Amino acid sequence: MFTARSATVAGALMFYGTGKFIEDRYRRAAYFVDKILKGSKPADLPVEQPTRFELVVNMRTAKALGLAISKELLLRADELIQ
Repeated sequence: MFTARSATVAGALMFYGTGKFIEDRYRRAAYFVDKILKGSKPADLPVEQPTRFELVVNMRTAKALGLAISKELLLRADELIQ
């Protein structure tokens, strides 16, 4: 399991994270920078967690490792790398 989508594209078995939604994280970071520059105290700002995640499974790697990925997991995957 990797937290970098690029690792799965390069051959890692799986990725779960905010990969293609990274622009959302940058936008939210800019929002907080704006608030701080306008005088808000960082300690007073809420902690946020991403709300959109993606699951990518590299089927080539699974086959090379001799792993059988469950049908349930494959159905939940946003992308399968063949």
